[in-house]
Amino acid sequence: MTDPDTILLTCEEGMTKAIDYLKKELRGVRTGRASPALIEHLKVEYYGSQSDMKNIASITVPEPTQLLIKPFDASTIGDIKRAIETSGLGLAPIVEGKQVRLSIPALSGDRRKQLVAHCKKVAEDAKVTIRNARRDANKHADALEKDPKAHVSEDEVKTLKEEIQALVKKYETETDDLVSKKQKEVETI
Repeated sequence: MTDPDTILLTCEEGMTKAIDYLKKELRGVRTGRASPALIEHLKVEYYGSQSDMKNIASITVPEPTQLLIKPFDASTIGDIKRAIETSGLGLAPIVEGKQVRLSIPALSGDRRKQLVAHCKKVAEDAKVTIRNARRDANKHADALEKDPKAHVSEDEVKTLKEEIQALVKKYETETDDLVSKKQKEVETI
């Protein structure tokens, strides 16, 4: 790292990736309502390779508690059914001709608590990634200060570290907001 701007940019990139990953993980967490995000990233065996459900079928929500999966290739119905059954989501797919219907049962109180705990764990993982990005950026800032060729003053390094800390606060707050919003969705009956 050669200058404060590059260090800050790299740090923010790492934090943004943590938030993107968190959003993707939270989309897949079940709530009381049916959502295509629940299964769109399920891996399905498709001609010898693993493909995301959304790439081999259209997923619609005909009712608030149902998903309808229409494969682009009708021969994949069995593979789609198997992928859902082995996903650990606890859903029972019903094959109806050339489509699969999924009824989303209401969540039990215990299952809601498990899902909320899972959301909190994923959020904590994201915060760890954010803090690791801070640690790396601070390490580069310290190295920059000690490097005589860099011509960076102590004040510039101090300002850089303050900016890095501000980023941490911003991204941790965003993480908390995303998780509390998802927690409300999960707890809403």
